[in-house]
Amino acid sequence: MDRALKDALAARGYWEAFQRVKESVQSVLRGADAGEVAERDLSDWYRNLFAPSVTASILKASQLAGYRSSPVYIRQSRHVPMSPEAVRDCMPAFFDLLEAEENPAVRIVLGHFIFVFIHPYLDGNGHIARFLMNVMMAAAGQPWTVIRVEQKARYMRALEAASVQGDIRPFASFLAETRASQ
Repeated sequence: MDRALKDALAARGYWEAFQRVKESVQSVLRGADAGEVAERDLSDWYRNLFAPSVTASILKASQLAGYRSSPVYIRQSRHVPMSPEAVRDCMPAFFDLLEAEENPAVRIVLGHFIFVFIHPYLDGNGHIARFLMNVMMAAAGQPWTVIRVEQKARYMRALEAASVQGDIRPFASFLAETRASQ
């Protein structure tokens, strides 16, 4: 496939998912629980992220149903996401924990981190995790936060420290500094 077409489909998918996430943020700003909104809407964000690829017959709609059914590996990472069977067990527990957590900062940091740690989809987990993070930020009265391309290496190192070394502090610091600089 032509690289320009692939980039255009990805950009369109991101825009479509972003529109759906904005609706989720509106629900949160009207008082809905962010954890419940995330559980209800997350699969819609994912389907919208890849909808243009379905329309272009690159992906089948059935490939976007549910969580992944095969192993996945993260490029340039020592973290190996859990098995597909474990994903199906962990995602309901993840949403339960997200809904039960009262501390907004914990919801922001751990919501993002645990989602990418589980890695429930074959592709798009980072985008969805950042959407999830921003829904949690809206619930905390914080502005939308963007991880810029020039920050990606530090972002990935911080996630690697959390997932491989069990040290969430670099990731929490990264998010706090990124939010403060915007």
